[in-house]
This record gives sequence, structure tokens and C-alpha cells, in this order.
Amino acid sequence: MHRWQTIVEPFRIHSVEPVEFTTVEQRTAWLEDAGHNLFALRADHVLIDLLTDSGTGAMSRDQWAAIQHGDESYAGSPSWYRFLDAVQNLFPFEHVIPTHQGRAAEKILFSVIGGPGKVVPNNTHFDTTRANVEYTGAEAVDLVIAEGRRPEVVHPFKGNMDVAALEELIAARGVQAIPAVFVTVTNNSGGGQPVSLANLRAVREVCDRHGLPLFLDACRFAENAWFIQEREEGQQGRPIVDIVRDMAALADGMTMSAKKDGMANIGGWLAMNDSTLAAQCRNLLILTEGFPTYGGLAGRDLEAIAQGLSEVVDSHYLRYRIRSTAYLADALDSSGVPVVKPAGGHAVYIDARALLPHIPPLEYPGHALATALYREGGIRGCEIGTVMFGRRPDGSEQPAAMDLVRLAIPRRTYTQSHIDYVVEVVRWVAGRADELRGLRIVDEPPALRHFTARFEPL
Repeated sequence: MHRWQTIVEPFRIHSVEPVEFTTVEQRTAWLEDAGHNLFALRADHVLIDLLTDSGTGAMSRDQWAAIQHGDESYAGSPSWYRFLDAVQNLFPFEHVIPTHQGRAAEKILFSVIGGPGKVVPNNTHFDTTRANVEYTGAEAVDLVIAEGRRPEVVHPFKGNMDVAALEELIAARGVQAIPAVFVTVTNNSGGGQPVSLANLRAVREVCDRHGLPLFLDACRFAENAWFIQEREEGQQGRPIVDIVRDMAALADGMTMSAKKDGMANIGGWLAMNDSTLAAQCRNLLILTEGFPTYGGLAGRDLEAIAQGLSEVVDSHYLRYRIRSTAYLADALDSSGVPVVKPAGGHAVYIDARALLPHIPPLEYPGHALATALYREGGIRGCEIGTVMFGRRPDGSEQPAAMDLVRLAIPRRTYTQSHIDYVVEVVRWVAGRADELRGLRIVDEPPALRHFTARFEPL
């Protein structure tokens, strides 16, 4: 079959919603009112919203139809059993605990296994994962390979965990201090980069040798499986479902936000094989989320997730998804805009530290670039850098490993013309990079400050 170059969306548009066109003057005023925090903007004041891909995608015709099957029985709903079957078809863990989203699964799990003196290794913790670990008094340690900290370096699996560093951490802190080892697929904080099966097997071997459980933060499991199929030796041509099951078989449990590769607007789950741990987690679930067969979700949400899990592993969808992201990354790279290479699955990450070398990390170059993209073009991205990760549990502040701006692409939502517009705006702002200035924080909460902090330009 001929390999056409044009990316064809594997769907037709069935329903549309309007977007609002605004002026630079309006957006400048709205930024000021929001304390220069993009999270504080009204969504209808944003033209292209790339703040996150979490719960912001378009659901399919069949997902909307599945919603009509939603059974809202408090306990034992048929919708629960459809959800359970769909999860265990891909991730055959014995215990599946539904939650209203991924951070609720993290909160429950780390409340049970965390605590002062504990340390949780991960390739790279994302924001809520780190916050939920640290809230218990435990320490979150990132152990991504060296290539994963260098945006310009091309490596097929920059999300891989540094296995030698994991061994060193275990030797230094002791097995008793480590309640679980985590691997995030794909590695969001590091540029949406994938983890190989070979790396997961190596981490599994270390865990087996030391008697440690291995958990996946599996929010973008299907995208990770696609990269394995495309890039890992011996995996070409294998069904995506089989690769996902191989990933699951290497783990003892998982946390999941179904707002990503669950293809739904809300939902998540916690899963594991340990019956004692599951009982403790279910007790907390009942206190905070709901009964174990709905976990804070309506039956209609369980139905939408179940259908989404069958759609996300479709190879036509994944080809479109990954190539669409690469289209944006390639266009920016060819224009001289520094981006994390190679392109990740769900987002393109601009290297703000490289683009704005005149802005020191503690003056937040990522945030300066993100606010400029909104002010000039109505595009809302997200800083992944020193604002998000610079504040330490002891109150001190230091530069993050990288200062990036993430342009997260909602699933099945924007067309190529939208992305071409994003390229045009980024090029224009990058061409005037030396005019941008840093910011300072004038008010911030003690944790997850990027959501609600207020800034003023320097």
C-alpha cells in the first residue's frame, strides 16, 4: 500500500463548538486580572487551549452512545462490570479500584504506603504525584536516564529509568524505606517520552531481587505502547493490545487517569495484585470517593471509559495521534525553535531555557514564554519547569532540571489548521524572544503552586 504523507484524521466531525476570537489588548487585560497565571483565565477567553490533554479531548459517537447505558445503581451497577472487564482486558490486575481521577488514586495509595522516612523512586514524578508523595512526609526521587534531562538529545526512549541509579538508591536508603518503585509511561515531565519494554524488564529484575513492588503511572499507556511498536527491536508489527499487556505483566499495580488514554472527560483507577494493600486502599476509597463499584464516578462515566479503552488501542487512531504531535514538533524545529527531541506522544515541549537564555531560571523563563504565547495569539500552554518543580518541601527554591513549555494536544479536538496557527504564533514570539522578561511570584500556596500562584512581570 502506498504510504501517503498527509495525516488523515481517522474520524469525521459530527458536532462542533464555537471559539472566541479576541484581541491582544483584551488578552493583556485578562492576564493582568489573572495574576499572569494561565490557569486563572476563563476558558472562553482562550482560542487554542493546549494547557493539558487531561479530560479535554472529544469523545466519540460510540462513547456518547455508551453514556445512555449508564446505570446509576449505588452498588454493583452493570456499568461497573463493563468498566472492570475493559480495564482487566488490558491490565489483568486482581483488584481494580475506581476513582474520580488519577490524583485520587495517588492520594489513596500514598496515604497507605507513604510517610516520613519513606522514599519513592520514579523515572520522573509529575506534579500531583510528587505532591501526593511529599504530602505524606515521604521523599519523591527522580531517576530518569541522563538523556532524559537534555532536550536536544535524540534517544528513542528518553523516559527510561536509570537502573544503576535505582540500585544505588536502594543501597543507600535500604529496602525498608522504599514502599514501591514507580515508572511513568509516557514520562510527562520529561517531554512525554516513552519507556521501553527492555527498561521495564530491567527495573522489574531489580525489584524482584530486592522484594520491591513495581507500579506504573500508566496515564498514557497506549501512546507508550505505540512507541515501543515503532522503535523497540523485536516489537515491530505486534498488536498494541499485546504490548500493553506485556507492560502490565511486568508490574504489581498501577495508577491511572482515564482523562488521558482512557479517552474520557473524567475518571481513573488504582489497581494491584496485593489483597492486603487493596483492602486498605478500598477503606480509604469509601471514606473519600465512594463505594468500591463506582468510586466517585457516575455509571455513565464508567461506560464512557470502558468504550474509550477499546478505541485508544486502535492503530489508526494512534498513528494519527502520534504523527499529529510530530507535525507540530517538526514545524517548530525546522523554524529554529528549540524543542524536546524526539517528539513525545501527547504534547510538544518548547525548551524555554534555551530560547530565553537571558532570563534566569528563578525568573521563570517557561512561564514568561507561556504568557507571551497567550498574550500574542490566544494560545494557552503550560509551564513545566521551575514554577512547577522549583519549590522544595523545606521551603527553599532552586531551578528545575529543565524549563519547558508544554503544548498538550487534546485528543480528536483540533484540526491541522489550528496547529498551523500555533506554529505561526510560536514562530512570531520566538523571533522576538529577546524582548521577553521574567516574572516574580507575589503570592503562592505551600504546594502545587503553579495552579494558583500570582505573578507580576519584572
